[in-house]
Amino acid sequence: MTTPTPRPNTPGAARVPLPGQHLPGAAGHGELADPDKIRTEVRELLAELADRPAGGAPGDESAGTDLARRAHILEQAHEVLVQALATVDKI
Repeated sequence: MTTPTPRPNTPGAARVPLPGQHLPGAAGHGELADPDKIRTEVRELLAELADRPAGGAPGDESAGTDLARRAHILEQAHEVLVQALATVDKI
C-alpha cells in the first residue's frame, strides 16, 4: 500500500518557499533593491576597514581585537548583500 502524496495545487498542500523568503525581513516587503543605496552601504562599511591598517607588531594583543572588528564589519557588508539578493529573488 502506498501513502498518497499531496499535489502542489491541492488545497492544504505544503508550499515550498521562494528563494529568499526564509530570510528575516524578506517576506511581505515590496521594496526593490536600490543598487546605489546598496553600493553606498557596502562602501561605508568597507571604508571602516581602511581607517586602520590591518596587522600590528608581532605579539601585539590588540591584533585579535582588530581581527574580530574586521570580521564583524565584513559580516555586516555580507548581510547587506544577502538582503539585496533576497529582494531580487522575489522579482
